[in-house]
This record gives sequence, structure tokens and C-alpha cells, in this order.
Amino acid sequence: MARVIHTGDTHLGYRQYHSPERRQDFLDAFESVVEDAVAADVDAVVHAGDLYHDRRPGLRDILGTIDVLRPLREAGIPFLAIVGNHEGTRDAQWLDLFETLGLAERLDETGRRVGDTTFYGLDYVPESKRADLDYEFEEPDAEHTALVSHGLFTPFAHANWDLDAVLGESNVDFDAVLLGDNHAAQQAQVGDTWVTYCGSTERASASERDPRGYNLVEFDDGDVAISRKGIETRDFVFVDVELRPEDGTEYVRERLRERDVEDAVVVVTVEGDGDTVTPADVERFGDERGALLTRVNDRREVETDEDVEVSFADPDEAVRERVREMGLSEAGLDVDDTVRDLDVADSNVRERVKQRVEDVLDDEPSAGADTDDESAEQAQATTMEDFS
Repeated sequence: MARVIHTGDTHLGYRQYHSPERRQDFLDAFESVVEDAVAADVDAVVHAGDLYHDRRPGLRDILGTIDVLRPLREAGIPFLAIVGNHEGTRDAQWLDLFETLGLAERLDETGRRVGDTTFYGLDYVPESKRADLDYEFEEPDAEHTALVSHGLFTPFAHANWDLDAVLGESNVDFDAVLLGDNHAAQQAQVGDTWVTYCGSTERASASERDPRGYNLVEFDDGDVAISRKGIETRDFVFVDVELRPEDGTEYVRERLRERDVEDAVVVVTVEGDGDTVTPADVERFGDERGALLTRVNDRREVETDEDVEVSFADPDEAVRERVREMGLSEAGLDVDDTVRDLDVADSNVRERVKQRVEDVLDDEPSAGADTDDESAEQAQATTMEDFS
């Protein structure tokens, strides 16, 4: 038998809405999972990627992670993890650092046995590189097998990774696939294999309204049992306002006055008709009533057939999220960081970008150029043109 906690998408270091309190909230949520693991004396904690929100976490976030993971080591509970799309870098990962400290183990194709179950890892792989995967794993030495991976897999919505193909091409018959990337907890069965997303441990966007938590997965006598365990996180108060033609800012304030917003993140969504709503006035009013912070999404300002959420909260984060979705190489991401770095004077951007691209090209092997070579060259050509 093996009984493990399946968690992921902890996004440590995320300073959501530019709030240091929210940054701490993400660490606190992760700590709650670890505390539950120790209290329940599980056989392992399995993390399905995106431990960090960014591939360059701050020192505070790294030290905080070490403090949270130490109780697991002291309790003899292994922390088994893979690398997600938010934290992935071309070279060594932060997860490798924690492995050298004896705080974590990185899952891969060799497998890691826990009780009667062998856990394998498949890091996040950009869509453009998935055709090169062979899904070859070492033969298991246990009764049960589980694959831990990160990505948007079928049969769930918005998928771009065919799980049927993964299972069909794999040389191992998996009893379960434990996934990260989708922040909503979901579960399905593909053939004889149970597939589940654990969801995120904190709300990384205002669209994540369901309570946060993790999965408890048990492998026993040929069966797989998946249950859900919630954790306490900071309250989010969602105020959805449908404006009538005569309504405006004061009407939104009235709806906000009806709610208990003390120490909560308040998200006001405005739809319908109505007069102009001044977000700054509404946000100031929510803060005066004791909210940690208040943000307004006025969906009336979007004229599109797509479901787009417009937020006045953090436009920089929206840009960063879109850049991540583009699947750029490490060089491309570094160039993007340089271009948008407010600490770099405009006059120095061109030289900084040029130097970064030259460094990348110098680091690459001269033979067998891969996608990163091409990305670096394209970045150099495009960026030089943009800043010439």
C-alpha cells in the first residue's frame, strides 16, 4: 500500500496584485499541505510542478521553501517533484538544489518506489518539442505505477497534450496519472488509468473561485482511491454586479457595503449597462472597509467574442503570463525580461539585449543546433530591428 499527498501549482514567490501579504499567503498555503502530510503520516508528498511562480525566485522565497520542507525530512516523508512550465529553465532547476540538500527528490524516467507503488516523472515539455518524446521508462519493481506530469492533458478542457497517446506509447501501464498545471481540481478515467489534477493551493487568478486544496491518493490491492482535502486560505470575496442603465459607481459601492470584506481580497466584476464606474473609487472604498486589497474588473469595456477578463490589478503580470504561454526559449524569456525591466534605462536596453543574445550564442554547441539556437538567432534579429 502507498498513501501520498498529490499537490502542485503552489506558485511560491507570487507577489499577486503587488502585495507582499499575498506573497506570504502562497507560502502559508504550501506550509499547510506539509503540516497535513506530517500529521497524517503519509508515505510521500508528490508535487506536480510549478513549485515557484517564476523561474528566478527570490532568496526569501528559496529560504522560505527550505523552512517548509524541513519538517518533511525530519518526519522521513519524501518530497517527490517535477518541474513545471513557470519554473523551468534550460539548465539546472531549483528542485535540483533541494535534492542536494536532502529536502527533495526529482522524479524522472527511472522511477522512485514508495511502498508498493513506483512513481515516474515527466517534466513540462513545450508543445513544439513533444514529438521527440519516446515515453520510455524503466521497468517498475512494484505492484502499482503512477506518472507525475505537468501540462494541459486530454480529456480535460483546453488540452494541448494527448494523454491517450502518452499512455499508448509508454512501455509502462500506469494505474494513475497525477497532474499539475490546471488550477482546478479534476478527475477522470482514461481506459483503466485514473487521471487527476490536484488544483492550485492558492488562488493565482480571480477566476479560481472554488476552495483550494490537494488530493490524497491511495494505492492498495490493485485499486486507486482519490479523495479531496481542502486547506484554509485567505478569503476572496467575489462581488458580481449587473448594472442597470441608471446605475454607476455608487450602486457598486452599495453592493460592496453588503459584504464582509475584512482582511479579504475583494474582486468586483461589473457587467450589464449602467453609467461609468470609476475603479479607483470602488477600490479605495473596499480598502477603507478593511479589505486587504480591492480590484475591479469592468467587463463592459471589452468588445470581443472571446471570454476575456480585463483587470486593473496587475497588467504587468498579464503580459508575463501571455509570454509564458508563448513557449519561448530561455534566451527569448531573458530578452523579454530585459526589454521590460524598469530598472534599465531605454538607452541601455539595446546594448543589454545584444550582449545577452551574444552570450547565449557563445554558450551553445556549434554542432547540431537545436530550437534554442534558432530562438536566440531570431531574438537577436527581431530585437535588433525593434531597437535600431
